[in-house]
Order: sequence, then structure tokens, then C-alpha cells
Amino acid sequence: MTELLRIEGLTVTPANAPEKLLVNNVSFTLEAGKTTCVVGESGSGKSLTALSVMGLLSSQLKLAQGRVIFQGQDLTGLGNEAMRQIRGQRIGMIFQEPMTSLNPVLTVGKQIGETLIVHQGLKGQALKAKVAALLEQVGIPAGRANSYPDELSGGQRQRVMIAMSIACEPAMLIADEPTTALDVTVQAQILKLLDELKTRMNMAMLFITHDFGVVADIADDVVVMFRGEIVESGPVASVLQHPQHPYTRALLDCVPDADGKKPLKPIDYAWLNEGVAA
Repeated sequence: MTELLRIEGLTVTPANAPEKLLVNNVSFTLEAGKTTCVVGESGSGKSLTALSVMGLLSSQLKLAQGRVIFQGQDLTGLGNEAMRQIRGQRIGMIFQEPMTSLNPVLTVGKQIGETLIVHQGLKGQALKAKVAALLEQVGIPAGRANSYPDELSGGQRQRVMIAMSIACEPAMLIADEPTTALDVTVQAQILKLLDELKTRMNMAMLFITHDFGVVADIADDVVVMFRGEIVESGPVASVLQHPQHPYTRALLDCVPDADGKKPLKPIDYAWLNEGVAA
């Protein structure tokens, strides 16, 4: 397979406290057409890793070292204007909470259309037709293009975010916990939609989650993060069937079984006191 993304030694710190490592020496690759899931608890550095790829770290954070190589190009040395040409066109991103990511005073059709105007120069009827096609592609009637975000359900808003992220048929899609705020039924629909779109468009997907149940459903490879570091990584079948790190095993113990009979265990951090590398 063709390597699409390579992250080498990524380290993120607060801008005013370089000794504090929020993401520490993170390295992994993503192949074209494959899904890599980055899994871990809140605060483990998953989203910061994704934002580093997109060049969207806040001014209070600093990419202290490391490289992000996408399609053979080092993104870490690019300026804002150069990154704007990559975001949306070559790399799409779905953020965690669609209600805060969508502009409440603009129709969803207009917001989807912005990407097409900037990157493809579409306008008029061609723009309207493309927006309508994108909405239908994600399972929303084209007539809802004139709706505002608060007129849509949570699942519909997330589908709008997906339509925005795939508008220019990017080579890679970053999905940052896109199903966290959704109920179980809608979550399954969104995961199925993303997998179908990935296959149809031959996209690679970097999927951020805290749920190993989701990992089992969609991942080809998995990266497990704890306290800003990778503690385990590999093909999903290998990690799920033969987890090597106690933190990975603890996360797997938190996944319920289908009939609800499996006793759920809280994460036990005793291994931290036993000299196991974090």
C-alpha cells in the first residue's frame, strides 16, 4: 500500500511551559485507503495530534518538534496560506461537536458551498447542484440546503459536517470523535456512512475515538495513546486479540458485550506503579 501520512516524533507543549509535554514523541503512519484509529481517554493527546496535522493548534500551544509528512510534503514548515490550500481540499476534518462547528446564522447549504467556492471556484447553478448532490450523498434531502443548523437533528448536523469535509474529495479524512454526542442508533448510521464513503472515494481516514467498540468496527490499524504517548500500536486484529500493554487491556475491559453480561471494570492504573512504561 502507498504511505499517505507519516508523523515523526511529534511533540506538543504549552507555549509558555515547554517542559510540559502534552504530546510526546508520537510517530505512526497511515496508508492510502486505510483507517487508523487513535484511541485513548480524554486528555491523552488524540485531538492535539489531529490538530497538529491540520496546523490548527491554538496560539497557546507549540509544536516543539517533529514532522508531519503528507503525500511526501512536510506540512510543519508551511505558512497559513499554504495550509489553507490543503485543508478542505486534500485533507478534510470532522470536528467533535457539529453544533459548535457550524455557523448558526448561515444555512447549511451555504456553509457546504464555502469549501467549493474557495477550492473549486464553483458558483451559480453548478454550486447549488454540487451542494445538493453532497447532501444526498450523506443521506439528507437536497431541499434541506436552506435549513439552519438548529433546524436539524444532531445526526443530521453531523452528516452536514461530513458533507463539508468530503466536498472536494480529499485524500485523507480526519474524524475527531464524530459520534460522541449521538445516540447509539445514530452513531451506527454515521460509522456505516463514513466507511462507505471511505471505500467509495478511496480515502484514508484518521479516526479519533475513546471507544474500542468503534475501533473494532472500522479500523485497519490502531494507535493507543496514554498521557500524550503511544503505548501500543499495530494491526487492529493483533491489538484486539493480543493486547500487550496493560492500558490497552484496561480499555478493552471497558467495552460491554452484546448481551450486557460482561462485568465492566474501571481502569486500573496499578501498572503505573509497577514500572511499566507509559
